[in-house]
Amino acid sequence: MKTIANLSLVTAIVVLIGCKPSESKNENTKSSEPTGKQYLVASEPDDSTPVGEARKGAKDGDAVTLVGHIGGSTKPFVEGIAAFTIVDPKVAYCPPEEGCPTPWDYCCTQNEVKENIATVKIVNERGKTVSEDARQLLGVKELSLVVVQGTAKRDEQGNLSVMAQKVYVKQ
Repeated sequence: MKTIANLSLVTAIVVLIGCKPSESKNENTKSSEPTGKQYLVASEPDDSTPVGEARKGAKDGDAVTLVGHIGGSTKPFVEGIAAFTIVDPKVAYCPPEEGCPTPWDYCCTQNEVKENIATVKIVNERGKTVSEDARQLLGVKELSLVVVQGTAKRDEQGNLSVMAQKVYVKQ
C-alpha cells in the first residue's frame, strides 16, 4: 500500500512541475549516427498497432509490431542500456509554444499516458537487452516516432514491454 501511495505522490509531483521552464537544456535530445544498424529496418513494417490498442490485446509471448513516440516521462531512456518508453501517437504531447522544455513528458496529458505507454527493450539474438544507450544505438531522441517489432512481455500488474529486435524510425 505504501508503494502505491509513493507512486501516486511521484506522479502528482511530475504532473504539477513537469511543464515548468527549466534553466538547462536537455543535452540528450540530440540524435546521432546510429551504431546499431543491425537493429534498424529501412522500411516501415506493415500492420503496426498503436500502443494503447496493444495494451488491451497483446498477451505475454505474442509477436507484436507497435508504433509510438519516445516519451512518457522527463527521462524516457534507461541510462546505459537500450531501453525506453513509447506512448501511443493518439496521446498529445505538450506543445512547444506553451514553453514546456520537456514536451515528451506529456505533463499536459499525463492522465492519458498510463493506458497508452509501453517499455521497449532492444534485445540481441540471445534475448538479452543490449548494453548500449538507445539514443546512440538507434540514433533516436525524445519524441522520435518509432515502429518496433518484437515479443510482448507482461508483468504482474499488466504493464506491457516489448523485447524488440527491429526498429523503424519514422522521419
